[in-house]
Amino acid sequence: MKLTKTVIASSALAAGALLAVAVPLSASAHVSIDPSSASAGSYTVLTFALPHGCDGSATTAIAIDIPESIASVTPTVNQGWDVSKVAVERAKPIEDGHGNSITTRIGQIVYTAKTPLADGLRDTFALSLQLPADAAGTTLEFPLLQSCEVGETLWNESAKADGSEPDHPAPAIAVSAAVADAHGHGDEAEAADETEVAGEHDASGASDDVVARVLGIGGLVVGVVGVVLAVTARRKTSA
Repeated sequence: MKLTKTVIASSALAAGALLAVAVPLSASAHVSIDPSSASAGSYTVLTFALPHGCDGSATTAIAIDIPESIASVTPTVNQGWDVSKVAVERAKPIEDGHGNSITTRIGQIVYTAKTPLADGLRDTFALSLQLPADAAGTTLEFPLLQSCEVGETLWNESAKADGSEPDHPAPAIAVSAAVADAHGHGDEAEAADETEVAGEHDASGASDDVVARVLGIGGLVVGVVGVVLAVTARRKTSA
């Protein structure tokens, strides 16, 4: 009986330690995008999180490809990085509503580190844009090239047909059906939309952090209980 209690306590300690460590690691394994879904035609701020380097090497730059269907994009300034917009030719010119033909678009946003981001440190990059009004029911991918002091990692793989996650998934957002007034009308409406979306982004990010922290704390609690049970069992055995 005493031996059984000791074994249970030791197992609880090991399980708690594994849970506390595994949850944060699993949540930050790949380059992520937040929010992961938004309505067609809506203005949103997409935040890309870079959790690690290239096999231990520090990150020197990231290049985010912008889908053809995104009309324009505004990158957020990151104090530790220089940012640039890369223009590319449109597959098909579009009209700007004033009789002018637009033949180029922003096809890529590049952030270059002023000081390489060491492996094990996390940073985020935010892009403000409007999702296409006709994209409901689709998934938009933003392939990302991570360049490091040694090597590089291309995050460009689509989700597999069987639902399993590829080794280097492309950051992607699922586009849901449009909602009333999602486009906004005039500067005030657009600003309100962007503010609301930014709030949703913050809430979503906070929610993810809370879940990870709760699970991590839960693992630590299990581990502490295991230690107490093990010590108690050993004292009884000695007595």
